[in-house]
Amino acid sequence: MSLVGFSAVATVTLLLCVLTGPDRDDLDEFYTGYGSLSPMRNGLAIAGDYISAATVLGTSGVIALFGYDGVVLALSTALSLMLLMFLLAEPLRNAGRFTMGDALTRRMPGGRSVRITASVVTLASLLPLMLVQLAGTGQLMGFILGFSGESMQTGCIVGVGALMISYAAIGGMKGTALIQILKIVPLLGSGLVVAALMLHRFDWNPGALFDAAAAGSGTGDAFLASGLQFAGSASPGIDMISSHLTVVLGGACLPHITMRMHTADSARQVRRSMSWAVSGVALFVLVITVVGFGATALLGRAAVAGADPRGNTAYLLGTRAVFGAEVSTAETVLFTTVTTAIFLTVLASVAGMILACANSLAHDVFAAHVRKMTPRREMLLARLSAAAVGAPAILLATLVQHHSLHPLITLSFCLGASAIAPALVYSLFWRRYTRTGLLATLIGGTVSVLVLMPGTNLVSGSPVAAFPDADFTWFPFTTTGLLSIPLGFLCGWLGTVSSGGARAEEQRRQYEAVEGWILAGAIRGRP
Repeated sequence: MSLVGFSAVATVTLLLCVLTGPDRDDLDEFYTGYGSLSPMRNGLAIAGDYISAATVLGTSGVIALFGYDGVVLALSTALSLMLLMFLLAEPLRNAGRFTMGDALTRRMPGGRSVRITASVVTLASLLPLMLVQLAGTGQLMGFILGFSGESMQTGCIVGVGALMISYAAIGGMKGTALIQILKIVPLLGSGLVVAALMLHRFDWNPGALFDAAAAGSGTGDAFLASGLQFAGSASPGIDMISSHLTVVLGGACLPHITMRMHTADSARQVRRSMSWAVSGVALFVLVITVVGFGATALLGRAAVAGADPRGNTAYLLGTRAVFGAEVSTAETVLFTTVTTAIFLTVLASVAGMILACANSLAHDVFAAHVRKMTPRREMLLARLSAAAVGAPAILLATLVQHHSLHPLITLSFCLGASAIAPALVYSLFWRRYTRTGLLATLIGGTVSVLVLMPGTNLVSGSPVAAFPDADFTWFPFTTTGLLSIPLGFLCGWLGTVSSGGARAEEQRRQYEAVEGWILAGAIRGRP
């Protein structure tokens, strides 16, 4: 039934992308869907983009293996989206048009170097996350469908990757938004039913569920206290703070999330859309908390870790376990819905990331440097860019599928927190910010992450590291955020204060000319 569900989803969603894709050479339709989505549908699309397969499988696994620390991680992801909602969503919508490069150059027109750098950072931050979800596709489908051959897993990666490229190239923003909506509704619906069944197993008493999970974890009360996830770290408390700070600042600042702000037609619409998005993500946090604890309570932590050392199968294991030994037809249909929703989550998430990268390449790198590029040619470039981004991602995913992929997830969040978040905050709110400061922020934050990341304990020095047999750890933390986030802000400040007086003053006046537009929510007209 899962195979039938996967095939049906792939066929229907591709057909819907064809039907809802741009029917003429109109850039606003391809890049933003004309802002035609209602706040509820746009909010569901944002939540769908934000809840990736890494969130569904990875975060639920951390909850199942580490209890309280996993719950804090899940709450950090929700807090990140709330931070975007209250601080950056409206200015981003007002400042940008299509891409992150548009938002960053709104205050300093003609910034070719800024657009190219923004495009490079977009690719650098999203490519690792794409690899994680593409590489996990083969293992996920093997677990669900019951095969373990490497050639079959590689074939799944290639086939699913081709689908994702098609979604982005054919459907554009409106098509991928529809896929996100189709994903989030069954994902939340089936998750709520599984969570309700899990609570029913424990007489609707969350305390009994938590106590049973603590008993099944083999760690006792430590499962319900902070520190278990980072127990092997040299400084567990600091490591925990660094990890959660990285998630809070980096999660919602990734380009495939920020580009959704440009699809709202007004400041009021973006506020309402974000309210729906935050509500959906908060509801899903509750779902994975119950299912994650339930997997440990019903199966035991050892069984969850035995199926996958990172716990990536905990959500599916918990769903299976809640049915008991005798599985009814209704429960079989529910499990098929869960697996199909997760499959659709992989498709939709990577399609959104490919679209963000393709849009940035076409609009920021190519179109911005050609004075009279026609909309038809730019749309063709965007579609070709989707293939140019997706094909190498598929190839790399087949090469890394048998390695620990957690460093790649962390790399994406670190780049979002250390390079993109400081650049957006400074660019949208600091009058004195200059082009030199912006370039210093993007480059300095990115370089600091790339230098520090190989020295973390996720890359080497532990059994679950990418290279478990080696040990070249010199930065004794799980993420780079403790050092790279301050460095990103510091580079922006140093670059700004070191800018020439006349040039800095001119760029300050340019910002003041558009400050009301960016901060006051002026209505953007359609060309």
